[in-house]
Order: sequence, then structure tokens, then C-alpha cells
Amino acid sequence: VSTDYVFDGTATIPYTEDFPVAPVNMYGATKLKGEELAQQNNAGSIIIRTSWVYSSFGNNFVKTMLRLRKEKESLNVVSAQVGCPTYRDDLAEAIMRVVEEENNEHSPSGILNYCNEGVITWFEFANEIKKISKSKCAINPIPSSAYPVPAKRPQYSVLDTTKIKETYDVAISNWKDSLHTCLSFLT
Repeated sequence: VSTDYVFDGTATIPYTEDFPVAPVNMYGATKLKGEELAQQNNAGSIIIRTSWVYSSFGNNFVKTMLRLRKEKESLNVVSAQVGCPTYRDDLAEAIMRVVEEENNEHSPSGILNYCNEGVITWFEFANEIKKISKSKCAINPIPSSAYPVPAKRPQYSVLDTTKIKETYDVAISNWKDSLHTCLSFLT
């Protein structure tokens, strides 16, 4: 499993699997190196790139927003970074579908993209979490420059999922539907 961070975030159309890679941080560079090593050492490798993964377990954006809404009256969330959230359970189902097809000797090797349907900003994602969880916490949009992080993040990391849908007949849920499902376990 790899990441949208293998791209530089300067595109204006969704990234296909064969789009030139250019990581902007160490995380993306190490994931890209892992992709390269997997392909060099096993020509039959299948790599699935994904983005903005969240679940009801572990640390992730959704759980952080739920925690912070209880601790603060308002939150500042980046409104300039665009991407596609991915619910861990949906990703797991897609991976299992690919594995099943590989076991049926239907699977080509290579790279696939997977994320939930729909393109949003982190700010829009935070607002939907607020809405579903019925939070009173204000969500304020801020530019990326107002939220310093140790590693540069791609401004645009939308993945084109056509290949996984057509090759493996994977049905992909809309991000809002999957967020509702995840939050039903958390709220």
C-alpha cells in the first residue's frame, strides 16, 4: 500500500497510475522507494496508492476532529489542500477484491489507485464531520501557510480510480457515505 504523496501536488487533473512521480517530502520519497523495490524484486507486485486514510481505530483526521471539537470552541483547518478521503474498511474491501482476482489468475501486476469518490478540501471534510457529529465547534478555513507542518504536503492529491474500477470491477463509495458509516462507530 502506497500513497498520494508520491506526487508533487501541482496537477489540476486526477493523478493516474502512470503520472510522473515527484515526492515533496520524505514520507512520499520513502513510499516511492518501496514501490520501486517491490517492483524490482517481484515483477508480479501490485501496489495500491491511496489517500487521506481514516477509520474508527488509530490516529487519523476524523478522530482528531472528534477529539478537538470537545476541547475547543473553534478549529482552524486548511482549506487549500484538495484530495479524496479513504475509509479504511472500503480500502480493505478493495484490496481483498484485487487479491481474490489475483488468486483467479486474472490480475495484472502494477500500480492501482484507490480512494473514495468525491473531491474535497480538509476544511470541507472537517465541516462534514462537524455536521454529522452535531458539533457546535466552529471550523475556520485557513491557508496552508497558516498551518505549519514539518513536512510539505501536496496541495492537490486527487487520485484517478478508473483502472481499479474497470480492471477489478470495484465499486467505490462516496466519501460522505463512508464517513457516515465510520462515524456510526464513533459517535
